[in-house]
Amino acid sequence: MPPCPLSLRLAAIALLLPALMPFAATAAAPQTFNGDYSVTYLGLPVARAAIRSVYDGDAYNISGTVNSAGLGRIFDNTKGSLTATGRITGAGPTPRAFRAEYISARKPSLVDIRFADGTVASTEVTPKPRKRGKDWVALDAGHLRQAIDPIASTMVRADSIDQVCGRTVKMYDGEIRADLRLSFASKGNISVKGYKGPTVTCRMNFQPVAGYRQGKKSLDYLKNRSRIMVTFAPVGETGVYAPIHATIGTQIGTITVSAHRFEAAR
Repeated sequence: MPPCPLSLRLAAIALLLPALMPFAATAAAPQTFNGDYSVTYLGLPVARAAIRSVYDGDAYNISGTVNSAGLGRIFDNTKGSLTATGRITGAGPTPRAFRAEYISARKPSLVDIRFADGTVASTEVTPKPRKRGKDWVALDAGHLRQAIDPIASTMVRADSIDQVCGRTVKMYDGEIRADLRLSFASKGNISVKGYKGPTVTCRMNFQPVAGYRQGKKSLDYLKNRSRIMVTFAPVGETGVYAPIHATIGTQIGTITVSAHRFEAAR
């Protein structure tokens, strides 16, 4: 049995985590980085991605492709592209736009989110959502103030590695508005291509706020029982910390996201 759609949505978000390393946040000239990533379920490959990140001063422009692989291709052959733009300030990321286009089971889908003055200005979703029932927790304007897209939600700016985990991120993916609460779990070290040094692992608590159906078992599991762990590493001297590994516990197994390559374009 494949992972539930909501778990795969979280995995897709997590898949982008390593790509959001704003190396050029303090650089004088634009810098470009390319990365390759994989998602595995119960140790078997289900998706892969290629991400290109461009940083010019405090501006970022991130684009990438995501495709089913292995087990994921058997159950639901999905391929798509994602883009995100915005700026990184002392207070953190300020997104301008997020767009995801993908084809699943031969059906095209689109999520397009635009931002203005620190809030969600518009959302376009295709195909349009079905009529909601009485158990639906609807979004209102207050839920979308200071909310940020899935890519921006992975950017952490902190004065030290000890300050990475103690925060709550207001994530909005075009449907669900959720609070991602990071709490300290452990410190460690890691060695991957492009980085060797200290890390901090945060436990991520997923708390839905609006844009979801009450009583949905997969969502209740993620909220109350899932173990979501994200490991961060410092990015040079920028004061930014980026995730390089993540695991998401689901009702039927663990989804793991790993980076295999992240290097400067030449």
